[in-house]
Amino acid sequence: MKKLINDPRQVVREMLEGIVALHPGLALLAEHDVVLRSDTPEAAQRKVAVISGGGAGHEPAHAGYVGTGMLHAAVSGDVFTSPSVDAVLAAIQAVAGPAGALLVVKNYTGDRLNFGLAAELARASGIPTEIVVVADDVALRDTVPEERRRGIAGTVLIHKIVGALAEADADLQRIAAAGRAAAAATGTMGVALGACTIPAAGTPGFSLGEDEIELGLGIHGEPGIARQKIASADTITDRMLDMILADRGYPAGTPVALLVNNLGGTTTMELAVVARRALARLREHGLVVRRAWAGTLLSALEMPGFSLSVMALDDARLALLDQATQAPAWAGPGLVPQRASIVSVGEPAAESETVVSADALGETVRRAALAAATALEAAETQLTELDSRAGDGDLGISMKRAADAIRASCTASRSADAASVLALLAGALRRAIGGSSGPFYAVGLLRAARQLAGEPQSDLKSWSAAFAAGVAAISELGGARDGDRTMLDALLPAADALADAVRRDLTATEAWAQAAEAARSGAEATAGMKPRLGRASYLGDRALGVPDGGAVAVSLWLAAIAGRSAA
Repeated sequence: MKKLINDPRQVVREMLEGIVALHPGLALLAEHDVVLRSDTPEAAQRKVAVISGGGAGHEPAHAGYVGTGMLHAAVSGDVFTSPSVDAVLAAIQAVAGPAGALLVVKNYTGDRLNFGLAAELARASGIPTEIVVVADDVALRDTVPEERRRGIAGTVLIHKIVGALAEADADLQRIAAAGRAAAAATGTMGVALGACTIPAAGTPGFSLGEDEIELGLGIHGEPGIARQKIASADTITDRMLDMILADRGYPAGTPVALLVNNLGGTTTMELAVVARRALARLREHGLVVRRAWAGTLLSALEMPGFSLSVMALDDARLALLDQATQAPAWAGPGLVPQRASIVSVGEPAAESETVVSADALGETVRRAALAAATALEAAETQLTELDSRAGDGDLGISMKRAADAIRASCTASRSADAASVLALLAGALRRAIGGSSGPFYAVGLLRAARQLAGEPQSDLKSWSAAFAAGVAAISELGGARDGDRTMLDALLPAADALADAVRRDLTATEAWAQAAEAARSGAEATAGMKPRLGRASYLGDRALGVPDGGAVAVSLWLAAIAGRSAA
């Protein structure tokens, strides 16, 4: 287990101390793990107090929602464990007065028992207390009665609604009724790509195969409705939303709010992909998405996965969601355009595609480029592995994009001489490849094309000069030199080998074979070089023993060209 903790027995208290230390509007009870507002007035001046909580491990819930406009207090138990009756009662006594308290409780047995008994004790002491139970999980709709469903991420929306009403000084019964109605209008479903590890346990709570997901699980890792093979983000999102909508039965035209919640280990990139599809799917069902949020709102430690919550809105509910709050974890206004704004700056100026001549050499260059594309595509996994060990891991997919761009350029219905083919390839690769590879290949091809233009293009001497010019352009652009552990450590030996072939009056087939062998040897030699440029330079000696992916890519496409020349 790798976690940044001190003692598993103290992790919850130390976490709450850290939260309070970061937010001046919050305070922590000395005797209990209860976070409350630091500006809580005397009992007689208190409005209805809204209190929630549960086991730790769901951060930023619940302490992150304490603040003006949301919760007055949050009670925390141990990780995934309900807080004690005494802790809940202490929270009620700390923030509630004659106006009473509303407890928002997720529908788990421990929470219902401990919050329920605390509510009874509070009533006996003269504090009016109501409970809103949130049971928004639709996953087990065919397994358990509706009143036994779990309470999960939709609870955050209930916090916002009842908290805004309390801030507006509504009475306890009105707030409780609004909370129950909002809970009934909300459906949620989650999916996990893996498990999380409770600090006190030290091992994952369950295991999934490399290609498996758990659909409809609870926020503590409880089983869902199905364990299935992973599918695309769109497919998973559609299935989850379709189940929520089938359960809730929202008619077309219903305004809704959407919550895309990170269960802990999901990247912002993945959440945005899911949110994009979720918005589209809701609209396909005829619903009107008035508000939407995506982020970590109610997690399950570091569990990779997400949940989707949909709440039907009326004007009053929407207004309450829009009320300002100072709770540190609230995700903001949630405004969304009715359609994604995708604009165009217009077509770029067309690049010169003048057909100089429809000669055989231009076609030969295209066939060689297609052979290079095939080699790069076949090496995608190899290049990804190399770049992951001494880089950022994107080289394989970049070279796959390069292969696609080469094919598109070379199979277009136009003919040109060899120099023009190289110039067109430069533009295609520039547009297709991100990162550093695109500019490097584009500048190399452009410089080579310029060098070759006007020269005898069937002359090996002209091709050697063009190749050397392209390599020089790459060196100038990136600042790399021989021995820096870059693609140049394959390109420079290849350029020298071509020049040597010209001096020795070798055939073109012999020359390209010699260049390919020099590039291969140069790429292999990078395994013993300490990187001095690029991301690999941050690794220092740790990069030793692994050849540079960019240099290997050069050796692969040069070998393919040499093979084509021999054929």
